[in-house]
Amino acid sequence: MSPDEYAQQKAAASGSSFYYAFLFLPAERRSAITAFYAFCREVDDVVDEVQDPGVAQAKLGWWRQEVAQSFAGQPSHPAMQALMPHCPVHGIESRHLLAVIDGCQMDLDQNRYLDFAGLQRYCHLVAGVVGEVAARIFGQNHPATTEYAHRLGLAFQLTNIIRDVGEDAVRGRIYLPVNDLQRFDLKAHELLKRGAAPGTDAGDFERRFRALMDFQCQRALGIYGEALTLLPPEDRRAQKPGLMMASIYRTLLQEIAADPMLVLTQRVSLTPLRKFWLAWKVQALGRL
Repeated sequence: MSPDEYAQQKAAASGSSFYYAFLFLPAERRSAITAFYAFCREVDDVVDEVQDPGVAQAKLGWWRQEVAQSFAGQPSHPAMQALMPHCPVHGIESRHLLAVIDGCQMDLDQNRYLDFAGLQRYCHLVAGVVGEVAARIFGQNHPATTEYAHRLGLAFQLTNIIRDVGEDAVRGRIYLPVNDLQRFDLKAHELLKRGAAPGTDAGDFERRFRALMDFQCQRALGIYGEALTLLPPEDRRAQKPGLMMASIYRTLLQEIAADPMLVLTQRVSLTPLRKFWLAWKVQALGRL
């Protein structure tokens, strides 16, 4: 398997909504974003799949060395071998890749965020920087597009956090800010158990949880709106893949907002056909 084939397989196997946006890109840009996405998946999998924290730390350390080695001209991992030819073309620097690794390091170092400002710092590393690199690959011409990409990345990551409340709870993780839980009188142990404690009022838990999630969904939807207003008109055509992802992720968020209790027991998702339709609509009609 060639490095490009490896990256393609890694991206397709993830089932991510991002993959549908890649389909409409010219070949070189599609190869570049697929390789970058494969790198992100590799690093993220360290946190998601490695149970021993010490082993995970060592693996992230290996990836830092691999980034340095790759930018010195000697990539050894197929994802990096696929990515490196595209880096000088699209202005991808080692600092971008190291920031993604730093974000995954945060996942190992902490599992709570006191406030939204703290959560935003995490989102910047794991999603904002990813958005910045993606915007460059898609074809950025205006400097202001970077701010749009960071804001859109934040919206994507908040959508992931909202969708994964139940799954993260199983892993003992809560990404929703502590002060938001306090504001809506939700206890951490209730989220970790994904429901009211035995002998307590289930209806009251549902009321408080719905109020919390409505707040989270509305904040994230507002950030999508902010991001879209930041995109300079001259870059709108080039940034269509990002707008496709925005259409898919915002639609997913709206589905969750309609019944937020679902996230406690299942992974809410859109069908592949619906994702493709939303992506095609942006490509063909230019609207979300």
